[in-house]
Parts: sequence; C-alpha cells; structure tokens
Amino acid sequence: MQNPQMELLLTEISAIVATPDDAGRWSAASGAIDICEEVDEDVRKAVADRDVEALRAIHASWMGGKRHLLLHDREVLKRALKAYRKRFKITVLDAESSIGGGPMSSGRRSSIVAITPPDRYPPAVWQELVRQGRLLDAKRGMYELPPE
Repeated sequence: MQNPQMELLLTEISAIVATPDDAGRWSAASGAIDICEEVDEDVRKAVADRDVEALRAIHASWMGGKRHLLLHDREVLKRALKAYRKRFKITVLDAESSIGGGPMSSGRRSSIVAITPPDRYPPAVWQELVRQGRLLDAKRGMYELPPE
C-alpha cells in the first residue's frame, strides 16, 4: 500500500483471494489491518491465521452487499467521491467561464459529462465506486456521475 489513507483494505483482501499463495500479499494485508482503526474481528482473525476460505466468504459477502465494507474503506470511498465531485464542479465552471461566450450573452452551458478523477486515489477506489453504482465508467480513465 502506497498511502494507507487513500487505499482500500478491500483491494488487499481481493488480491489474497485471487492469489492466496503470495506471502507478500498476506503481510501487506496484515499491515493494512494494523493501520485501520476499526476492523471486524473475523477479518483480523482470518488474515492472522491465513485462512483463505474465511477471507473468500468475507469477500463474497462484501461483493454481494450482504455485509458493510470496513469503516476505513467506506471513509476512503466517501472522501474520493467528494474529491471527484469537487473536481467535476471546478472543471464545469472553468469551461463555462471561458472567453468566447460574449460579454452581453447569458453565457453558455458546458457539455462536460465525464472527467478524469483525482490522481491521489488509486484506480481500485474508482472501480469500487463504479461497482457500487455511485459513478459510471466513461472509458479511457474517465468517470461520470450517474443520472439523478
């Protein structure tokens, strides 16, 4: 994990579920759990015991929406979505205020619907927001807000 404040523990757990024989992934997940303030005891125990089947069950319940993500992951996703919305708003305002609308006109509306998200969050965060339906993947590294 590069920056634990911007990473998801879900990413580490997903990597372990995909390749359980990778010892580096287990140690990375253990370090990530130590950084997180509140971690469910069964998650902590499964990583400490290197119990792949228990982690697969936990991962499946997260992906199926039967279990809430860890508090740390929910906060990262919330901050990332807030940063995305702020950047989107600034991008649209910048496009609408550019020269060329004419001083006597009422301005023009921006046709921007998708932007590249802030770089400080890894791609896994944006993919999780897409999986949850809170963003739409507009391809080529751009995302858009779903219709309200």
